[in-house]
Parts: sequence; structure tokens; C-alpha cells
Amino acid sequence: MDKQNSRFRWIVFIAVAFTYLLMSSQRTAPGLITDQLMRDFSVTASTIGILASIQFFVYTGLQIPMGILTDRFGPNFFLIIGAILTGAGTIIYSLGTHEFILLFARILTGIGDATIWVNLVLILSQWFNAKEFVKLIGLAGMTGSLGFVLATVPFSLWIDLLGWRTAFFTAGLLLCICGIILYFVLVKKPKQTVILKNKVQHEKTVVLLKRICSSRQAWALFFCHFGVVGAYVGFIGSWAVPYGMNVFEMTRSGASQLIMVGLIGALIGAPLSSWVSSRLEMVKRPYVVVHITMLLNWSAFLIYYGKPPIFMVMTFFFIIGLCYGASMLTFALIRQSYPISESGLISGFANTGGFLSAVLLPTLFGNILDQFQASGNINAGYCYGFIIPVIFSIIGLIGVLCIKEKGQSAAEKTIIAQSK
Repeated sequence: MDKQNSRFRWIVFIAVAFTYLLMSSQRTAPGLITDQLMRDFSVTASTIGILASIQFFVYTGLQIPMGILTDRFGPNFFLIIGAILTGAGTIIYSLGTHEFILLFARILTGIGDATIWVNLVLILSQWFNAKEFVKLIGLAGMTGSLGFVLATVPFSLWIDLLGWRTAFFTAGLLLCICGIILYFVLVKKPKQTVILKNKVQHEKTVVLLKRICSSRQAWALFFCHFGVVGAYVGFIGSWAVPYGMNVFEMTRSGASQLIMVGLIGALIGAPLSSWVSSRLEMVKRPYVVVHITMLLNWSAFLIYYGKPPIFMVMTFFFIIGLCYGASMLTFALIRQSYPISESGLISGFANTGGFLSAVLLPTLFGNILDQFQASGNINAGYCYGFIIPVIFSIIGLIGVLCIKEKGQSAAEKTIIAQSK
């Protein structure tokens, strides 16, 4: 029985997507207890900043190595271990008695988190044909955004009910259970069925890396993802709330609505873009429209000198969220452009671009704000700060324009037609 014609593939998708939901929620959940950590551990804001950023540094740094390992040894083992490591890190975080233990726990969580997306992409590539993959990658992206939503009001209520230590302990325990479930779904059960396997001859790692790094397509995908991911994640995650409070004099809860509006856009944008791409049977053209839209919306903040009318700000954040949700199309293009045996490395390479920009933007934006805050003109600081996401969006647009889209092969079209 072929994987891509097996009904069991839907169980695989549900198990992997649910694990991704929980793992993505733990990226931002510690932000809910910042005040409690500072009080309980007597640490400074800079220490909290390190705790908040260390997971993303680890995640970004491990994307390419994880892609290489996934292509060499397969995605199942690494996804199982990643879920368990993320769960163990979350449990250690809940039991921590010193800031160094918290730091170790977040590093462990970052290592586990680094396994999820690259391996998820490869697992979906193995279990679903090309047309199904384009649709499901959008649903998978929506699951990640749902994880961020889960780490807002729902998890906050869970913390209020149980206390932060018990809440994080239960979340970590649930992730460890997910790792066990993944073992049965990805390893134990498939061994009981006859699955057609093809032996793949792997290139030497150094040769493969040289070829990828000299590939125009790979760099186009890297910069494409760099532009659409970092501008959203970097700003929404760091400066959206201060922007609302400083420029519009909103309360903290009111300013947090900017994040929620962006998240709603991301939830809709992932499946919507996949559906549109699948209907048009093309990926590049709708993705070019996404990048142009992203650039126009960030540019609008410059046109209004950093302070558009508040209803327009809400609209801009919603559309920017939609565009971020469409970033899943990067991996649809990878599925078209490269064989499955290389998709892990290419996915890791492209994902490195996305999260590199997410790490860079908050720092660059903050440096610009510091220059203007000294003179007391914070509004001008935000205005000039928006130059950064505009530049990132231009880089992303150049990247997507340089991508060469490959059509489906005749054999692939025949398989898809037979599966209908």
C-alpha cells in the first residue's frame, strides 16, 4: 500500500498538526508570566529579554542542520524527540528555582521546537501528493497561528486557575504524551503495513551544501521567506503593543488587540492562500500578489508619518497577518522545485531566512526608537522605524520574483487525476 493512497495519512496529519499546535503555543506562552518571573526570581527586564529571545536564536541556528539530518535519517525520529524535548523543557521551566534553570529550559525547548516545521513539511511531502500538499500546508500554517492564539487568553485563564507552575507543567506533560503518540502513529503503525520504499542515494553533506548555497532558487526562497515572515513576527511580537500605547495612547489591553487582529488575519491567510493557489494551479503569481500587498501596507505607515487613523491601523495589521499566513506558499514552492530527498534541507534553509529577519527586526527597530526617544519625539521614531519592515518587504518581493516555478510533471498529474 502506497502512503499517498492510504487513509491512515489523515491520522498522521492530525497527530502532527496537533503536536505543532502545542509546540507553537510554548514559543510565546512565557510572555504571559513576565511580571511573575521578575517578582519570583528577582531578575531584571534584560534577563527576561534574554529568556524571551534565546529560544528563537536556537530555533534559527538549528534549521539548516536539522534539514540535513532530516534528509539523511528521515523526519519521524526527530519530530518524536523534538516533541519530547519541548515537553521536557517546559516541565523543567515549571520547576525552575533559578534563572539559569529557566535559561536551560528555554534552550531545551528551542532545540525541540527547531525540529517541528522542517520535519512536518517532509512528513506531509511523503504522505500526500503535490496537490493535497498545497492545501494541507496552509492548514498546517493555520495550526501554528492557532498555537499563538492558544498562548493568549486561553492559556492565561489556565494560569489564573492553576498557577503558572502547574499550568506549564501540564502543558509540558501533554507534549511528552504527544511524542509517545507520534511514535505509534509514525513508526509503530506504518511498520505493520506494506509501504513501498525507494532507496535514496545521498550526496555528501559538503557537496550538497555547496550546491544549495550556489543555487539561485534556494536563495530566492530564502529571501522570499525573509521578507514576509520577519516583518510580521518581528514587529507584532515586540513593538505592536508599545506602538499602540505610545502613539495612540491606548491601554495595554487595548493595544494587544493589534496583535489579535494580526493573528486573526494569519489564521485566515494560511488556508485561504493555499486554496487560491490550488484552484489556480500555480503558486508564484498569487505569492507575488501577497508580497506586493505586504509592501504596500507597511509603506502606508510611512505615508501617514507613522500614525494612520486607528481603523486603518487595524485594517493594515489584519492584511499584514493575511500575508504572513500566506508564507506557507514558500514550502509549496519548495515541494515543486526540489525532490523529497532534499526538501528537508531546503525547508530549513528557507525557514532560517524567515526567522533571521524575525530576530533582526526588533533590534533594528529598537535602535531607531532609541535615537528619537532621547529627544522626546517617539512618534518620529516609530515613523522612521517602519522603514525596516518596508526594506524587508522589498527584499521579500525581489526574492519571490526571482523564483522559477516548475509545473507538475505528466506522471504527477496522472496520479492526482486517479486519486480524485
